[in-house]
Amino acid sequence: MAARVLVTGGAGFIGSHVVDALVERGCEVRVVDALLEAAHRQRPSYLNPAAEFIEADLRDPREAERAVAGVDAVSHQAAMVGLGKGFEDVGDYVAHNSLATAALLRALADRGFDGRLVLAGSMVVYGEGAYRCAGHGSMRPLPRLAEDLAAGRVDPLCPVCGAGLTPEPVTEQAPTDPRSVYAATKLEQEHLCTVFGRETGAAVTSLRYHNVYGPRMPFDTPYAGVASIFRSSLEQGNAPRVFEDGAQLRDFVHVGDVASANTRAVLGEPRLDGPINVATGEPRSVVEMAAALSAALDGPDPVVTGEFRLGDVRHVFASAKRARSLGIEANVGFEAGVREFATARLR
Repeated sequence: MAARVLVTGGAGFIGSHVVDALVERGCEVRVVDALLEAAHRQRPSYLNPAAEFIEADLRDPREAERAVAGVDAVSHQAAMVGLGKGFEDVGDYVAHNSLATAALLRALADRGFDGRLVLAGSMVVYGEGAYRCAGHGSMRPLPRLAEDLAAGRVDPLCPVCGAGLTPEPVTEQAPTDPRSVYAATKLEQEHLCTVFGRETGAAVTSLRYHNVYGPRMPFDTPYAGVASIFRSSLEQGNAPRVFEDGAQLRDFVHVGDVASANTRAVLGEPRLDGPINVATGEPRSVVEMAAALSAALDGPDPVVTGEFRLGDVRHVFASAKRARSLGIEANVGFEAGVREFATARLR
């Protein structure tokens, strides 16, 4: 019998690709999505016709019960994403990320679910990435101050001696340090799911996505990713505007590889537990992404503006060692992925 898999947020950017991958693997897929106005203007035309679709808000316990009925596994992609517009969004983030997850887990517990639960986690739970001081070893820098950023002092310093720090790949064992409301709710999702797994015996995997890009990204919301913001500027004939000095390091991973990671966690053997970085293991600078898109679209070169957003971190990129040891690989190269993304359909 085919596995029956619930994909929450399955109408979204990443969720819809997860749905397609699971359908291709022969699963019976149920999609639940609230189609929030912040992310959708209408029901997307790309929804896989082979999947059952339910428009519902998981914060409603009755809808959560309906969503989980009869499923063998859950891929929980539903979330309000991005840094948002400021602290004014705090209630929405808590409601859609924390409370909706709590309602989903309660519904699963009530029906005695002990299958696989895969959470769309995020690298934002780390805050700043990993750093090393030549004199003091591994260090966790303090949050960057607005006055330093405004003066162009963008690199974090050793909190002990004030020397410059060298960024390193962040592993799953790194301490968490969320530095935005969104990040705090993503970490709370992880904690709730972990407790659920301990109490029910369910296999809980948190796939900590790094900077995901690819077809179906939202292009014009406050929550859009940097890659889609750059592409939208280029399509309007404008140069991509790169904040700070553009040297911020990130790990840009293609959405196809993220979908593959989910199918491995949902269907593969052995079962996976705990957090796993989903990334390429090959960091790129933000200006490098902007320049690659400019080249692919034959557009103007990026403009480095020196602007900043308080709450952005300087460097965070992944160690992909644990993922690779568990059979999760990033197969889409940066150059090929950016070329595809440059002309792919956005949402």
